[in-house]
Amino acid sequence: MTNIASPEGGKMRAAKAFGFSLDEIRIVEDDAPVAGPGQILVKVKAATLNYRDLAVLTGTYISGLPLPLVPASDACGEVVATGEGVSRFKHGDRVMPIYTQGWHDGRPTPEQRAKRTIGAPLGGVLQDFVVVPAEDAVHAPTNLTDAEAACLPIAALTAWSALSAGPVKAGDTVLLQGTGGVSLFALQFAKMSGAKVVILSSSDEKLERAKALGADVGINYKTTPEWSAAVKAATDGRGADLIVETIGSSLPESLSCVSFGGTVAVVGFVAGYETKLNVRQLIGPMVRLQGIAVGSRRGFEDMNRAIELANIKPVIDSFYPLEDVAEAFKYMKKGSHFGKIAINL
Repeated sequence: MTNIASPEGGKMRAAKAFGFSLDEIRIVEDDAPVAGPGQILVKVKAATLNYRDLAVLTGTYISGLPLPLVPASDACGEVVATGEGVSRFKHGDRVMPIYTQGWHDGRPTPEQRAKRTIGAPLGGVLQDFVVVPAEDAVHAPTNLTDAEAACLPIAALTAWSALSAGPVKAGDTVLLQGTGGVSLFALQFAKMSGAKVVILSSSDEKLERAKALGADVGINYKTTPEWSAAVKAATDGRGADLIVETIGSSLPESLSCVSFGGTVAVVGFVAGYETKLNVRQLIGPMVRLQGIAVGSRRGFEDMNRAIELANIKPVIDSFYPLEDVAEAFKYMKKGSHFGKIAINL
């Protein structure tokens, strides 16, 4: 199956899951979409995978999803056609669709959060062409490649929103969990802001790589299971001003090492959806527990300006062709990656 240069009335490749299993992903030929009024047609150049995509493919994250489905939310591509009335983009522009379609500023509506997210329940980006409203995409940073820009829509913007929830300022301490896309973006943004960064990992090798990116302290949570005490020690007993919680089930440990009046920004659930909390850990130190749901188009554009000015480069672990996307998801499931996993189209 070959890539289609011109989609008008033509065919395209698409990765589709015909069951809630990684072994049920197939590359099929499909009709290429056409841009309608107010829409842009984007030739997808690169996509990246998020843990959410993996959760969707297990069938446990969103119930009742119709099959087959095109997975994945994050992509960068080139505008190859514009519908009537589009002035925001022109042919040849490099763009990224926003994850929550219609969320431009402020808070999203419940309907947008429940029904307007790319990669489920809306169709995903693992196909040669996608159509999105022109108002629901942003320009790619000029300093990034297509694959690097494809890392931004969920992972980078989630990290940006988490640090904004603090908000993090020079001299603060930020605690990060793991070395996936969100954590490594948060590391880069925190250092850009002048903060001290403590990072957790089960791998000493990954901790050394994180230190090479600017992390100040690395803690191996396998050899130090009660890592909250180590975080307190690394901050002279003060604790972290902001904790970016990607594990989910580790919330009790996070609350044991957040600073007085600090913030725990909950962004993920890689170890499960449930945990037990001691409410006194919230009340006594006046802690703020903040859920982070990626971010708005305005936040995306603000972040992109910062990425250009600071010349921040996303960390990409590996590249896979579209035909091997099932193997890419299996690699993600192992948890051995450092940074983002990219798919070239």
